[in-house]
Amino acid sequence: MEDLKIQNVNLEISANLQSHKTEGFSSSKILVVRRGAPLRISLQLGGRPFNPQSDSLWIKVMLGRLYVVTRVTFPEKVSSSRWSACFDPRGLNLQKPSILLHSPASAAVGCYGLLLCASSPGGKTTSALSRFILLCNPWCREDAVYIPFEDQREEYIHNDSGLLFKGTSGNIVSRPWSYDQFEPGVLEACLNLLQVTPQHQKNQGEDYLNRNNPVYISRVVSAMINSEDDRGVLKGKWKGGYKDGVDPSRWTGSGDILTQWAASGYRPVKYGQCWVFAAVMCTVMRALGIPCRVVTNFNSAHDTNGNLVIEEFYSETGQKLERSADSIWNFHVWVECWMTRPDLGSGLDGWQVLDPTPQERSAGVFCCGPAPVAAVKERRVDLPFDVPFVCAAVNADVHAVIVSQGQVIRCSTDTERVGSLICTKAVGLQRLQNLTGDYKPVTSPTSTLSSRRSNMSATSTLSTGSSGGVSLLLSLDKAPVAGQPVLFTVKVINRQRVAKVMQVHLNAQVKEYNHSPSETLWENHGVLRLAPMEVKLIPQQIPPALSQRVGGDDLINLAVVLVDSSSHERVLASEEFNVAGPLLSIQVEDEDSVVRHKKQEATVTFSNTWAHPVSGMLSVAGAGLIQGKLHFRMLAVRPGSSASQRITFTPSKVGQKMLQASLLLSDTNSTIRGFQMLHVGAA
Repeated sequence: MEDLKIQNVNLEISANLQSHKTEGFSSSKILVVRRGAPLRISLQLGGRPFNPQSDSLWIKVMLGRLYVVTRVTFPEKVSSSRWSACFDPRGLNLQKPSILLHSPASAAVGCYGLLLCASSPGGKTTSALSRFILLCNPWCREDAVYIPFEDQREEYIHNDSGLLFKGTSGNIVSRPWSYDQFEPGVLEACLNLLQVTPQHQKNQGEDYLNRNNPVYISRVVSAMINSEDDRGVLKGKWKGGYKDGVDPSRWTGSGDILTQWAASGYRPVKYGQCWVFAAVMCTVMRALGIPCRVVTNFNSAHDTNGNLVIEEFYSETGQKLERSADSIWNFHVWVECWMTRPDLGSGLDGWQVLDPTPQERSAGVFCCGPAPVAAVKERRVDLPFDVPFVCAAVNADVHAVIVSQGQVIRCSTDTERVGSLICTKAVGLQRLQNLTGDYKPVTSPTSTLSSRRSNMSATSTLSTGSSGGVSLLLSLDKAPVAGQPVLFTVKVINRQRVAKVMQVHLNAQVKEYNHSPSETLWENHGVLRLAPMEVKLIPQQIPPALSQRVGGDDLINLAVVLVDSSSHERVLASEEFNVAGPLLSIQVEDEDSVVRHKKQEATVTFSNTWAHPVSGMLSVAGAGLIQGKLHFRMLAVRPGSSASQRITFTPSKVGQKMLQASLLLSDTNSTIRGFQMLHVGAA
């Protein structure tokens, strides 16, 4: 009998990409599929057709030195817990058979080798070798990352752009970001990240076996995004200059960071801060098939001693002092990943907090999570995976302390400030979704405050204080805008039937979002006379020339201290706010008829609202729209004037895509941004 020979193996790339929801990876040199779903393989046999009575076909699946061998059988019930292979019964052609290779829903993530072997009665064997990449599968019910809603799978797996939220809860800044998970080289960098981990270098076989578990994968990735303990992707920096790297505020997407890291031989990219760490981790998790979203916690507490209390110190004239290792970041950004948690018991499945920003060590490594959001809400500080750390970040109390000559002269407690708003990008929409109720008990006053602040009007009260029968309220008259004075009002209420003379101290300091304030930007001092039961409004303003000094991610810490001239009692109110800059406008011609492979035109416009001329470098990018970036020099734009730049681009992928532009100003550290969402149709 003539020997059975494998003449050709066809991995049916187009059909498999479509059935496995991996069309975005079509530029990958290796087929990308998802576990728990059949992989179709077509064979061309040489010589004679397959004889079921005498011939055998075997498939060997290899991951590193681990492997499994399965015989190709005729259709039978498929097990979701083991590798198996069968002939496709539809139109079975024994000369050109199609095989369905079934991976278990708990198979390890990685790049696999595929060896097909054919044997006949003579004992001779022929073989053919191929490769494929296997990812997690949120479309498969048996997979630990299964998420039951299609719109969420599209948002948290397929969406390659999004919004990051920064600023303050009363003046939120929406920052466009390109996740780039489908851009050339990004998936390969994500898989290489798993290969250079300490766990893999120490014991490859054990690491491969553990890669079936999203809990393990997410924790490893959380550690590898920062470079504190390993050959991680990003080096963090929060102080000093960035001349030997890139200012974190200038990154516009994850692709440049991941491909630069891989091309450099896995040397850390300089530099990152919390939103960059989180956005890059989101890219890696989406690429690996684990649903992921970026989350911002406004007024995020960093509790260094674990007592769930943050102490803030002020001088008697309202200047904030740097006296505590604890801190409150105006915003902090982490990620949530969706998975089941059989290791922790019932009720803890779903969204899990992971924080790749290096703040505290967890089991000796700079990483955090996965901490179930449900456990944070229930304050289950008895649980592992850094649940207590996240609980403090969203629920710590704040003690505001006024000191004079080393003595505490006033202390007040705020139980609502920390975690004032927790949010992410809404599914399918370019706006925020309020998650505060997912982290805090429904009956908590903070959850009500969060809802109010997420829709805060320009005249909403920001801060209050009271002491000795005097109440103090501090409010912004409107959201601060660059080039305009910062207008605010101090409201003082005498609640006693006795006249009072009060010293008034106002102090505004520039601060970075994650540090205590630095120099004083503006101050004002005076005396206020209050009749019995009198209410007085004191309008104030910080001149526009001073507010323009607040650029990038800097904020203003504003504090008011009242001192009773008779009793010397003090009352403090304070708030931190950001100053919004201008935005770039993007107009796309024929916006409703953008299709793949057809050249399009757009215009980017900058309007100068400042009182001085500005110039800079304009960059335009868009995953699936532009290969790389376009750069243009923008010459000086006079106050009150506008400048426009016309660009052309040719979309390469279909679906919702983000075209984004950024203008790096020459004379400051500020970057002006803008974006436009486009729907790209098929050609």
